[in-house]
Amino acid sequence: MGSSPSVKNILLLDSEGKRVAVKYFSDDWPTHSAKLGFERSVFIKTLKTNARSEAEIAMFDGYIVVYKFVQDLHFFVTAGDDENELILATVLQGFYDAVVNLLRNDVEKRTALENLDLILLCIDEIVDGGIILETDGSAIAGKVATNAADSSVVFSEQNISQALATAREHFTRSFLQ
Repeated sequence: MGSSPSVKNILLLDSEGKRVAVKYFSDDWPTHSAKLGFERSVFIKTLKTNARSEAEIAMFDGYIVVYKFVQDLHFFVTAGDDENELILATVLQGFYDAVVNLLRNDVEKRTALENLDLILLCIDEIVDGGIILETDGSAIAGKVATNAADSSVVFSEQNISQALATAREHFTRSFLQ
């Protein structure tokens, strides 16, 4: 990875600390129970802060955690203690802006769960294997919305040749941009 900024995970939790959408990009938490324990600990540690208007930054178990709360959702980005907090805050803001855009300003747990596929696609557009790809919320939401609109058939209902054709089309389109 060298000098490329990277993140360890992106978490979207509800107001009780339960998972809405999470993605881990490192093996720092090798088991499912370790991941759940980390999420619970971070949630409890940040619960008493007021991260509603702007993102907050905390050190937790040797990690930098940048977080923001909106309605009943808690957004978190975690990285190693050697990463730049401003870059992490930009990643968090990009994730938040994309989610707000895709959910049409209805940022609450129910709407997030109804649009979970879009939120997971947002995470995939922001980070790949821990490496930060995009931080502009509008660009992220635009890519996700375009991909969602192009899918006339749900991916899980496609046969192998349709899935390969769709993947080839998306790859070609992203390569030409």
